[in-house]
Amino acid sequence: MKISIKNMVCERCLASVRKIFDDMSIEVSDVVLGEVSLSEPLTEQQKKILEKHLSENGFELLEEVSEKQIEKIKNLIVSKISTLDIEENFKLSEYISQHIHKEYSGLSKLFSQFENTTLEQYFILQKIEKVKELLAYNEHTLSEISVMLGYKTVQHLSSQFRKTTGFSPSEFRRLKNKNRLPLDKIKP
Repeated sequence: MKISIKNMVCERCLASVRKIFDDMSIEVSDVVLGEVSLSEPLTEQQKKILEKHLSENGFELLEEVSEKQIEKIKNLIVSKISTLDIEENFKLSEYISQHIHKEYSGLSKLFSQFENTTLEQYFILQKIEKVKELLAYNEHTLSEISVMLGYKTVQHLSSQFRKTTGFSPSEFRRLKNKNRLPLDKIKP
């Protein structure tokens, strides 16, 4: 049995969710971003307690198919960006369709209806948040960051960064308060 969980966006989320299940003595066969595989179905009592514990930790059980698809799309995007290995000719539409096994236009429409933004804009916002993180660590040049995140040029990255944040990357590096957001809170 698989359970879909909203707001699982990082390794710490995986550990946190696994701990919730362990603390409840529910046997888990696998935990991946947005999904937990169980050996046995949950009882209604377990489900109520699980919902409470997940909610206390910023997670949420997903029941509807459309919610599950949207969460899966978000997790795919976050995972792809976290690899820091996005090819210059990367096509979001092909990547999403290939992993969800559905036509991109339908997925894009569904995403826009539920999230009030396009998939492309969500992808850009996630990339810009990753750029902020990398700039804050000050371990990579802007050229290196642009290559890692699939930008054709540093100018394109800088332009998109300024449009999204109101700052150039170098201005952002000098800021004391970096105004970074948790990945599950990024909204247009």
